[in-house]
Amino acid sequence: MEKLLPELLKNLWNTVDGKRYTEEQYESEKECLLDGYRHQWIGSLLTDRHRNLKQSLVAELGAYLGTKDLTEVERRCAAAADELEEEWAEKVIPDRRQSIENLYNDSETILYELMWWHTLLEDDAPLAYVTALDLARQLDCRSYLDFGAGVGSGGLLFARQGLQVTLADISSRLLAFSRWRFDQRRLDVRIIDLKEQALPKHSFDLVTAMDVFEHLVDPVETLDLISDALRPGGVIFGRFHVDPDDERGQHIVHDFEPCFEHLKALGFVRIWEDDWLWGHLAFRKSGGKKNEVRSHAA
Repeated sequence: MEKLLPELLKNLWNTVDGKRYTEEQYESEKECLLDGYRHQWIGSLLTDRHRNLKQSLVAELGAYLGTKDLTEVERRCAAAADELEEEWAEKVIPDRRQSIENLYNDSETILYELMWWHTLLEDDAPLAYVTALDLARQLDCRSYLDFGAGVGSGGLLFARQGLQVTLADISSRLLAFSRWRFDQRRLDVRIIDLKEQALPKHSFDLVTAMDVFEHLVDPVETLDLISDALRPGGVIFGRFHVDPDDERGQHIVHDFEPCFEHLKALGFVRIWEDDWLWGHLAFRKSGGKKNEVRSHAA
């Protein structure tokens, strides 16, 4: 199996430590490799009339919301992270599931926040979706679920590569926007509103849960749902981590050891770890055909 980008960069840095490669050479090669990821991400999200990702995403959101004032849309996008924190402080009781679900279901600000995040202007972590896509290719995955799909950008990336895409979320507002985005591109997608529908059993080769688990009232219970939705031998790819000094209100989970223990109890095996770029992990469900995926943690 080919190494994934975080592994390549970590190994490359080790040659710097060994004095065989300069830091300048490393940074140059890193940018080159990340540019390849950016090209895939941008190519999947751009609409026909745009070549700049920020302009495209702002215009797309404006078209969906029915506003021609794209300056105001961009202003709201740039301010959305702070506005969402204010909404959280005003409306949410952190240990009340219904309170949290209501915010995610009702808030329009989340549309602005996620679309801005996906411009890559402030954070390149959304590119981890491309890492997940690379893994999916190597494992010959066909059926894909993005759990906690947000505005559907990850699903668009996978759909462009011919995978069968399902998006699941608790936010009807986000799912409606995601469906609209797929319809605009004439791409097939299955939408699951988790407030009203259950995930289908044993249906997916790969499930991503990108920056989801830190938001969940009961992440262990969620792992049961995802496990049931995966086929034997299927893989969950996600990030189970927040920085120790992270004080964002939405990040209500900081200890993920119960998740790791439950995955082990369910028969999952950690097959891959990114300890270099964004901190994602991949776990394989027991059963099915074994693939020779390189493991950092076996």
